[in-house]
Amino acid sequence: MGQIPEPSAADGPPAAVVAGWLRARGVQVDGTVSIELIPGGRSNLTYLVADAGGHRWVLRRPPLAGVIASAHDVLREHRIMAAVAGTGVPVPAMVGACADESLIGAPFFVMEHVEGVVPRNREVAEAALSLPARAAVGDSLADALARLHAVPAAEVRLGDLGGRHQGRRYVSRQLDRWKLQLERLGAAAGPELHAVFVRLQDSVPEQREVTLVHGDYRAGNTIVGPDGRVRAVLDWELATVGDPLADLGWLVAYWGSPRLPELPMSVPSTAPGFAPVDAVVARYAGLAGRDVTDLDFYVAFALWRLAAIVSGVNARVRQHAYGSAEPSSDDEPTAEGDRRVAVLTAAAEAATTGAGR
Repeated sequence: MGQIPEPSAADGPPAAVVAGWLRARGVQVDGTVSIELIPGGRSNLTYLVADAGGHRWVLRRPPLAGVIASAHDVLREHRIMAAVAGTGVPVPAMVGACADESLIGAPFFVMEHVEGVVPRNREVAEAALSLPARAAVGDSLADALARLHAVPAAEVRLGDLGGRHQGRRYVSRQLDRWKLQLERLGAAAGPELHAVFVRLQDSVPEQREVTLVHGDYRAGNTIVGPDGRVRAVLDWELATVGDPLADLGWLVAYWGSPRLPELPMSVPSTAPGFAPVDAVVARYAGLAGRDVTDLDFYVAFALWRLAAIVSGVNARVRQHAYGSAEPSSDDEPTAEGDRRVAVLTAAAEAATTGAGR
C-alpha cells in the first residue's frame, strides 16, 4: 500500500486499510467498517472499530503530535497486555499489533471490544452503575491490583521492562522521568511544582519490593460490568517493573479522601455507594500481604505526578496534538488545565508536609 496521509483525530485511521489489515490476520470482518474516536483519553488515541455484522474492536495509536516514544509506545503496551493475559489480571483479548507506519501513519494495535462501563467520572458512575454495583467496584479494583502485583514479571517475559534504569528505585526514576517530560514538552513546571519535586526526591522511602506495576491504575482506566466487577484493565502504556505501592498511591489519589484537598476533577468514587478509600486500601493490603505504612508518601507522589501529567496535556493541547477533536479555542482547555495543575500541586505539597490530614 502507498503512503496514507495523516488523519485527523476525529476522522481516525482509514477504515478500508484497517479492515484489510484485520482480514489479512484471519479476522472475520463483515461488510464495511466504521471507525469512531472514543473520547476522554489524553494519551494514546483510541478508536472503536465496527463492521456491518456487529463485530467490534478497539484500535490504539499515538497522538498526532507531541509524541514522546517512552510515553506513547503502543507496541510496548500491546506486548504487556498480551503477556498478562491468562494470569488472572483482566485485560481485553489482543488481536494484533502493526509496526508499519505506512498503513495509517503510525504504529497501532487492535484488541477485542469489552462490553461494560468505563467509570471515568461521577456522572457516568451515577448514570450507569447501581448502588450495589458501586459498592463492589472498590473490592474488585483492589482484587485486580493485588493479582497484577503477584504476577512474576520474568515468567511472563516482562522482567526487562525497567530497562537500563531497573536498578534504581522506581519512584526516583519516575520523578526524573516526569520532570524531563515536562521540559521536553515545553510545559513550564513553575516554582511550586519544582519545590514539591525536590521535597519528594529527598524523602523517597526504601523500596522493599519490585513487581509489575500498571502506572495509571484507577477506576477510569477499567471496564466494569453491571455488577461492578472489573472486566478489563486498560491503558497500559506506563506499565513497568517497580514499587507496587506507587500503584496503590495512584488509586488512592484518584479515589479521593477526606484527608486530601478536593480534587480538581470529577472522580467516580465521590458518587454515593462507593466504599471509603480506607476500606479499599485494607482490602488490597490483606490480599497482597503488603505493608502500606508509607502510603502517604506515595499519595503525595501521585498528586505531583498528576500535576505533571496535566501540564503535559496542556502542552499537547496547545500543539493541537489531538487534532480536530480538540475544542477550537486554545484558551479554555488550557486555562482549566492550569487551574488543575495549581490545585494538584497544592494538594501534593499539603500531603508531603502532613497538612490537610
